[in-house]
Amino acid sequence: MSGTQESRARVARRIATAAAYGGGGLGLLGVGLVGLLLTESKLAVQAIGILEGDPPKADGVYGEAFADTGTEPQPPLVLAFLGDSTAAGLGVLRARETPGALLAAGLASVAERPVRLINVARSGGRSANLSGQLELALPHRPDIAVIMIGANDVTRHSPAQLAVRQLGEAVAALRANGCEVVVGTCPDLGTIKPVHPPLRWVARRLSRQLAAAQTIAVVEAGGRTVSLGSLLGPEFAARPEMFAADRYHPSAQGYATAAMAVLPSLCAALGLWPEEDRPSGPVPGDTVLPVAVAAAAAADRAGTEVAAVGAEGAARRWALLRHRLRVGLPGSLAAEATVARPPETDGNTSASSHAGAGDA
Repeated sequence: MSGTQESRARVARRIATAAAYGGGGLGLLGVGLVGLLLTESKLAVQAIGILEGDPPKADGVYGEAFADTGTEPQPPLVLAFLGDSTAAGLGVLRARETPGALLAAGLASVAERPVRLINVARSGGRSANLSGQLELALPHRPDIAVIMIGANDVTRHSPAQLAVRQLGEAVAALRANGCEVVVGTCPDLGTIKPVHPPLRWVARRLSRQLAAAQTIAVVEAGGRTVSLGSLLGPEFAARPEMFAADRYHPSAQGYATAAMAVLPSLCAALGLWPEEDRPSGPVPGDTVLPVAVAAAAAADRAGTEVAAVGAEGAARRWALLRHRLRVGLPGSLAAEATVARPPETDGNTSASSHAGAGDA
């Protein structure tokens, strides 16, 4: 493990420990950086701008064709989406292009069973908002939940230990209700083009530290994580179509890229991965590591899954680091997926939905 990863692992463990035991003094920002970052943040906000309109509503049933394939039809799997505007799908016009719709369609295809999507994510969402989103999601008794959170905790200077604690509590609450959980950790904000040095360097360090600490808390609460990291960053220079007009939120192509990274973990969490691709033990290239070390390594490689080795207690101190192969989504950007209820719309033009420039 590199010196950078060792340092990140130590910081991530300190943040996660503070989150678990109520420690303080581990805010995302040092006092000496505040003045500089406030100035740089204002410039970044001006460069990014504001996306107008609400994310298209994608809630409904996907893969209804599978409802008639069995002699004893099964009720739809319930997929809940929680988090910020990235989870909500801000930046696209069609419901089928949102990450929730893409993953619901993909899960239905793999499970050969209808999937009901319940998306309670909101633009501007931070980890502090997850408890309120849980109140909306839990009555639907989700079988699995996807949480995408963290960018606004960095940009709005939330204390890291508090944000991590709130995420861990949300995962624990979902698991206590029999729901599997996959968390897309904080993206690497240093890959956003309108963000310039020195803010870019600080944003990269802080977002990767938060992602590693999130992974520790999620795994120890019984969930698994997928590193979104710089998933879109390397492709931005050559393929600007990966981002929406604000060059901050993903476009339809960008969301599809992220969904392809998350779908294998979503299926594996439900035991739906084909047996030949889901061996009982680690396969070549997989590594069992202490959770903090695995978390630090995952923060450096987008698309990496971290899941506990063992089910309870101290066993969650060890994790399996796995870089799953991406799989194609059914249809072109899930274009063949159908939403039974409500019918798909092209979104609206309300300018009040976005909490502020730079909010995810």
